[in-house]
Amino acid sequence: MVESIVPETDANNLAVRLRGVTKTYDSGVRALGSLDLDVSSGEFVSLLGPSGCGKSTALRLIAGLATPSTGTVELSHHGAEQRGSHRVGFVFQEPTLMPWANVRDNVRLPLKLARAAATDAEARIEAALDQVGLADFAAAYPRELSGGMKMRVSLARALVTDPDILLMDEPFAALDEITRFRLNNDLLSLWRNLHKTVIFVTHSVFESVYLSQRVIVMTARPGRIGAEFRITSPEPRGEEFRTSAEYAAFCREVSGALAPSYAGQAGA
Repeated sequence: MVESIVPETDANNLAVRLRGVTKTYDSGVRALGSLDLDVSSGEFVSLLGPSGCGKSTALRLIAGLATPSTGTVELSHHGAEQRGSHRVGFVFQEPTLMPWANVRDNVRLPLKLARAAATDAEARIEAALDQVGLADFAAAYPRELSGGMKMRVSLARALVTDPDILLMDEPFAALDEITRFRLNNDLLSLWRNLHKTVIFVTHSVFESVYLSQRVIVMTARPGRIGAEFRITSPEPRGEEFRTSAEYAAFCREVSGALAPSYAGQAGA
């Protein structure tokens, strides 16, 4: 069941609320235990946990790509009938670009599906490509792009509809460390400038601490919230934070909370 957030909750500036959410697949696999989660409008939250703990499932439930077995998923600013619409943008782990289409047409796809006016669509595409630093590559094809550039196209495609909520499912996991660091910094800059609500799934303690205002550590399957950390370092963050004692201390604390989840995965 999915609802809009009730008026008194709107006053608290919530973008997403999950209450008693569980998910059991037809195979009988329990992906999520009872999950309660609030995310404020404009907040950057990371979901961190071992493989199979339900992080990606939680994102799919929020996006409307799956239905909870029990519980409610509530999104602010629009009701249940709009869940899964352009108010939520999704960046998958793989760029999933159309190989026969150039960058511009790949970014155009959500607008085409939403039947956006052509004149408005062109302006949106230009803005999205500029936001991710690909304005000069609009005519390029996926085969001509590096892994990092492909992920930028995927991000532009998610941003082109100007969503309120940006869901990101391990988007940088397959990239080399240098590219990943660069995209981390670019993502933080976009988040600060565009004021989006971001829910970011990752396996990396270091990435979660660097990016987030709040890190949610999930238990092994069926996933529940095992611990929660507020990363209080001020914005903007950069390399000084990444190499600071404060950052190292946060990483140790989060790693300590994550360890029991991995200990419960024999043979993993």
